[in-house]
Amino acid sequence: MFGIIDLPRFIIGTILIVLLPGPNSLYLLATASRYGIKRGYQAALGILTGDSILILATVLGAVSLIHAYPVIFTILKVLGAGYLAYLGIKLFLHSIGIWKNAKNPVVATEVTSTSEPTMTALHPFRTALTISLLNPKAILFFLSFFVQFVDPNSSAPMLSFLILAVILQFISFSYLTSLIFGGRKLARYFSQQQRLASLATCAVGILFLTFGAKLAFSTI
Repeated sequence: MFGIIDLPRFIIGTILIVLLPGPNSLYLLATASRYGIKRGYQAALGILTGDSILILATVLGAVSLIHAYPVIFTILKVLGAGYLAYLGIKLFLHSIGIWKNAKNPVVATEVTSTSEPTMTALHPFRTALTISLLNPKAILFFLSFFVQFVDPNSSAPMLSFLILAVILQFISFSYLTSLIFGGRKLARYFSQQQRLASLATCAVGILFLTFGAKLAFSTI
């Protein structure tokens, strides 16, 4: 139907892939837990926008361009790895600040209240969008995954890609929403457990550094 092959398998595969932890979902969870639902949805919109751009890029032949000119892949890889490392270091330094002020509720409150302008300056939408776009492996993944479910003999392959993209984005949006509200519950818990919040923030920072290193040493 609509040039799509085995739609149920596509849906199941998409759900499993979306559930895999990655820098996007971790960034959104950290944003929602620290700055609330509104900021969380701004980050979610950035992720969905980035994924939409990558899907469109794969359909228009970005993968072929990357294979033809490997230097493009290298540039994107270095930029993406550097940006993830930058975010990881900032989270790590923030965790140190939380730990140092854990015994002083007044100072901890002041740190929390003064961190909001910092988040405003970072722009959750723009940060999440950048994380999405600076990942050349995602472009390769989208094409390798989507092409399995599009009938090569279809008279309207663009329609097939569009339908699959809408389904993927709906599943992704549902998952991101659950992370946003889950993040708020974590925030209420961590507000009473400052040292645990510091360790969790540090762990997320280390994961970002790990993602950056993995991307830096990745190949086409």
